[in-house]
Amino acid sequence: MCNREMCMNTDVKKILTDVQSGVLSVDDALLALRTAPFADLGFAKVDLHRRVRQGAAEVIYGAGKTASQISDILDAMCANGQTRVLVTRLSPDSAEQVCARHPIRYDGTARLGMLGDMPQPDGLGSVVVAAAGTSDLPVAEEAALTAEFFGNAVVRLYDVGVAGLHRLLAHTEDVMRASVIIAVAGMEGALASVVGGLADCPVIAVPTSVGYGASFGGLSALLSMLNSCASGVSVVNIDNGFGAGFLAGRINHMEAKG
Repeated sequence: MCNREMCMNTDVKKILTDVQSGVLSVDDALLALRTAPFADLGFAKVDLHRRVRQGAAEVIYGAGKTASQISDILDAMCANGQTRVLVTRLSPDSAEQVCARHPIRYDGTARLGMLGDMPQPDGLGSVVVAAAGTSDLPVAEEAALTAEFFGNAVVRLYDVGVAGLHRLLAHTEDVMRASVIIAVAGMEGALASVVGGLADCPVIAVPTSVGYGASFGGLSALLSMLNSCASGVSVVNIDNGFGAGFLAGRINHMEAKG
């Protein structure tokens, strides 16, 4: 009796075999793969085929969900053969309750729950996470741990904001060697432009909600980063460390497609 992941892989193999033999058209095979099963829990429909489609299993967004709901989703994913699952924006109270049912590791700074071990890095190079100030660390660590969870070597450069530019310039070699750089900053968000002017790789800017009243909860940093004059800088949403870490991992695993 195979487990659900093995059965799913067998189904995929049969689809490909049918295409090879001419029993199934390419379009019909594509439709079959895209409409693969999900687990309907009533309050959630857990995507059981995302790893096959996108190379990574579904990530659980913990904010707004009860600990019981998160645990039930984890149950469904584990039953489908998922041995590694990431839970973002997980509160300490929910993490404690989820831990009673699943052996997750919890990082309170990043508010991440991680089921399974960290993989060996297999990306093309390193992902540098540069944070302007200590207050930006929760978002920066969310980005760094997310990148590591998806198989990337991460170099952390923390408290290297533009108020003391020499602190960043002391790590010029790390910046120059990076495959992708994540620049995390609140206030006026200037770090992304500075890094973008130094690096020859993609820069992912993450505005944070750190700052005084006129920063408007990160909107000032967001607009500054969107208006960066440095080429090769893209921007994710305010405080979205996960999105930056996931995208950096995708870029770091890119290869030319024939």
